[in-house]
Amino acid sequence: MRRLPKPRGPLSSALVQTLGGTDLCAASERLDLDAAFASTSDILHDDDLQLALFVLYELHYSSFGPISDLWEWNADLLRVRALIEERFENRILEAIGELPKPAPQAQSVAEALFAMVEDSDGPSVSSYVARHATMEQAREFLIHKSVYQLKEADPHTWAIPRLTGRAKSAMVEIQADEYGNGLPGHMHSELFARTMQGLGLESEFGAYIDVVPAITLASVNLMSLFGLQRRHRGAICGHLAIYEMTSSLPNAKYARGFRRLGFDSPITDYFDEHVEADAVHEQIAGRDLAGGLIEVEPGLADNVFLGAAAALAIDEMAGRWQLEAWKNGSSSLLSPVPVMA
Repeated sequence: MRRLPKPRGPLSSALVQTLGGTDLCAASERLDLDAAFASTSDILHDDDLQLALFVLYELHYSSFGPISDLWEWNADLLRVRALIEERFENRILEAIGELPKPAPQAQSVAEALFAMVEDSDGPSVSSYVARHATMEQAREFLIHKSVYQLKEADPHTWAIPRLTGRAKSAMVEIQADEYGNGLPGHMHSELFARTMQGLGLESEFGAYIDVVPAITLASVNLMSLFGLQRRHRGAICGHLAIYEMTSSLPNAKYARGFRRLGFDSPITDYFDEHVEADAVHEQIAGRDLAGGLIEVEPGLADNVFLGAAAALAIDEMAGRWQLEAWKNGSSSLLSPVPVMA
């Protein structure tokens, strides 16, 4: 079982202390949200708020040992989470531009999503890793990525019972690949764990929570925000569609970068697998998942494109954080990380 992370401010400190106890009554009274909101200039880069939100979301996944499972549906904590989510969602809406308005037809939706990818001008972490990254920077890249990749499919899987028909079938097809099609050791999260081990890093989910910045946590919190709420079933589908559409070429570059540093299979298996798999998934995700959903429920179109636009915007911010640090000769993490022997 994973331990609770180290607090990063008054709010996350109070939350960690609360979860470590057994008093489930009036938990929200110990969490001063007014002070946390008043002291932040940007929730996307606020370590205290993003860590608190991450911890609250993780109660719905593997949680933390040895805290009580009863915290998952504690009404006070859910109220606190909802208030943070409201600020988080409003900030996301500020970060994205005007959303596309294609015809509610699968092919038109897919074309609009591909156009969003083409128009994106964010920094290319994959190009940097392919050509320039040092061994230390390659490890940092994996650490940032591990906060999501070590449980890769789970946030999107929440959508399955909320979908029907073509969209549901598409989601299941994509997720089955992510989970290794039933073959032990073939889940994409397991492939990524082997990549981390090959570079001397710990491969347990959450091992590096204490060193990743707020914007990395925000990129993962975004998936839980969309995945855990039925009202955002369109957004989590749009988020997955964009992830699949922006995966194949970058993963080919990551594979080249790690081979440049002297690694090959099994270290590069994760990236090689995604080059082939996501070239297929991008069509399924754009046309059958996102497009199929909008054909059946045209009213979800804005929500689908919200998820897609938010994924692009937050990942661009996270990528910019990493590249600016590396180009300045500094670490993109909050503190140094030892390499295992």
